[in-house]
Amino acid sequence: MEGSRAVVGMPQLGGGIGGAVVYSNNGGGWGFSGVLLPFVVSNGGSGSFTAIAGDDVWLAGAGTLFSYEGGATGFTSASVLLGGQTGGATSAAVDGNLAVVGSGNADSGAGRVFVLEMGDEGWDVAAEFETAFVDLYPSVTGGQVECAEGVAEGFDCSEIDMLSFVSLGDLGGGKGIRMNDVWGWTDPETGREYALAGRTDGTSFVDVTDAENPMYLGNLQMTEGANAASWRDVKVFDNHAYIVADGSGQHGMQVFDLTRLRDVTEPQEFDTDAFYGEIGSAHNIVINESTGFAYAVGVNSGGETCGGGLHMIDINSPKEPTFVGCFGHEGTGRSGTGYSHDAQCIIYAGPDTEHGGQEICFGGNETAVSISDVTDKENPIALSSAEYPNAGYTHQGWITDDHEYFYVNDELDEVSGGQSLTRTMIFDVRDLDDPVLVREFLGETAASDHNLYIQGNYMYQSNYSAGLRILDISDPGNPVEVGYFDVNPSGDNEAGFNGTWSNYPYFESGTIIVTGIESGLFMLKKRQIDL
Repeated sequence: MEGSRAVVGMPQLGGGIGGAVVYSNNGGGWGFSGVLLPFVVSNGGSGSFTAIAGDDVWLAGAGTLFSYEGGATGFTSASVLLGGQTGGATSAAVDGNLAVVGSGNADSGAGRVFVLEMGDEGWDVAAEFETAFVDLYPSVTGGQVECAEGVAEGFDCSEIDMLSFVSLGDLGGGKGIRMNDVWGWTDPETGREYALAGRTDGTSFVDVTDAENPMYLGNLQMTEGANAASWRDVKVFDNHAYIVADGSGQHGMQVFDLTRLRDVTEPQEFDTDAFYGEIGSAHNIVINESTGFAYAVGVNSGGETCGGGLHMIDINSPKEPTFVGCFGHEGTGRSGTGYSHDAQCIIYAGPDTEHGGQEICFGGNETAVSISDVTDKENPIALSSAEYPNAGYTHQGWITDDHEYFYVNDELDEVSGGQSLTRTMIFDVRDLDDPVLVREFLGETAASDHNLYIQGNYMYQSNYSAGLRILDISDPGNPVEVGYFDVNPSGDNEAGFNGTWSNYPYFESGTIIVTGIESGLFMLKKRQIDL
């Protein structure tokens, strides 16, 4: 409110388009003056921020700063002061003919400040100030750092040593950029090991063969026209990487020939070898390397979404991905369409002989675990689903090597207050038609859990603020934590979404690669553990 005018922002108006209601007082009391609405396409939420600048009213949301010009007789014109490319506005201070506008959304969330000045033709940007990019931690290379007395280079740890660390900046990241998923590739000809590390705006390739001296090889930027977002996922088949992103608009699936990394000696900017445009955004990509089929899950923003379930792709010709069908496990997912957040698809070789040799998918479907037979892509079959008490968000899971137990994480049960300690569900899946919850295992911290993977008798959990946690599961129903490495030493292992996103424990060398969302890529090694 200023003088005789008051503005009330209404960011949920019009189903989230947003707007504002203006009131005025001309001496006879306050009265309704009008409604202001966005007049060009924006990212919604207009009215999250409002300001009065003389006779003008400013309205901002998730990407655009609008100005409505007028006087005593009402508003006569409107203009865009800061467009989506600037991040819009989240705060402002106006004094006469000068205004300072803060845009917390600019530069992928790093923020920027604009100075606006009123001239003969209205408000214009007179200056802008960017935030400087500074790595959270510097890279650490040149030799293994042992975990001694519970610490390695300032990171809390137990029974895990740090081989090296590459900072986000040294991975091609910059202002506002974060890390997310990670996967690995071993060159079958040379035996060299590579990390494929996702960022919010692209993918970093790192040679980790000499894990104490990793070498950044270059960047594959996100699809042109897509936007940076928190979620990127990568998997590998037949020496090719398949990359999707969620919340990124028309990103599609990038295909990159990993053999191109063999002769790289200096960091490069890579381009894709092929592109699959039958999807827009996707939350994850799942690949069964035994069959040559990929499954995009959580598809949205265009293309064939398959209700968010399995969008099935034949990648046996790696550079010619072909859509082959959909599967959605009805009755699961928040919308009931079988939306899958993540999945694992295998050729089943467990004790349930009825399904031996079939291609079975285990899905984390928001509200339940889904088990399906997708052997026949034209006729996929829902076998069963499994629920558990007090589910927040059934996120992801992995099956034991003997195909008898499936371990599941729930991403939201800790942050919602439903659980005070990290919870992992253990399902007996020896009968695929009747999975049984064996136990809800509680960890040693309150951290939210994210991705988990199983290699032999060990489970490797990326538990956000508590870092990498390694559990011995030789007794499947009674896991025992045997080591940890906290990539977020400034935190208190509380519920939330800072820290580690994911890990990859499958290199023959024993190197474990782990992403720190705010920091970079860690190369770790588990000590020999005798129970």
